[in-house]
Amino acid sequence: MAYENIIVEVTDHIGIIRLDRPNKLNALNESLRGEVVDALGRLDADDDVRCLVLTGSEKVFSAGADISEMHGRGFVEMFADDGFGRESRAFLELRKPIIAAVAGPAFGGGCELAMMCDMIVAADNAVFGQPEINIGVIAGLGGTQRLTRAVGKSKSMEMNLTGRRMEATEAEKSGLVSRVVPQNELMDSVLELAGRIAEQPPLAVMAVKEAVNRAEEMSLREGLLFERRLFHSLFATDDKDEGMGAFVDKRNPRFRGR
Repeated sequence: MAYENIIVEVTDHIGIIRLDRPNKLNALNESLRGEVVDALGRLDADDDVRCLVLTGSEKVFSAGADISEMHGRGFVEMFADDGFGRESRAFLELRKPIIAAVAGPAFGGGCELAMMCDMIVAADNAVFGQPEINIGVIAGLGGTQRLTRAVGKSKSMEMNLTGRRMEATEAEKSGLVSRVVPQNELMDSVLELAGRIAEQPPLAVMAVKEAVNRAEEMSLREGLLFERRLFHSLFATDDKDEGMGAFVDKRNPRFRGR
């Protein structure tokens, strides 16, 4: 499918979605958001794809929601359309790991879009923020929820109440991003990471993603039981036999997702 606001490619079992509205700083208008949802569904259903990457340009990830598009809308329209609900559900239902590669500003919806991914790798010029308070609203794609889980209550309160921006170094120290790399090495680093994930047994990868995400929502006792049952279930897979057999035979495994 041809897209107008994103670029999609698949290479070495990695599906890459690149936001591409350069004249609007990759602002998330309805069309772009719909294309991202469509691409996520297609890549998640593609058996050749084992890991996803979401990125922008070298200068900007996304400046946030397209305010000019939302300006004329009222409560009834936003509520009836469940504004931003489709995007939220698409990421929650995604079974394959997705990495956000963030360079430059990731503000408002852009910051939330990155946080909807399973991990964030940031370039050293990345800047994160939830400035919605400055235009009379609050975050609507998880900015008060995911940010709080990532950096804690105090920093989340400050960022959401004042619009303060967080640069890459602080984001790494606070746990918002997994690592910071030089800007010119961002995509190489992310593709290397995605490649390592793509080499792992696909069913076990999906199990890890599900278990780690549940850790934020379950008690420790429930989470440990959930993890143990997933662990047990993977003993029914061919990949478990291949992985353990390769370890015993001192050879590299060949995982097939079965």
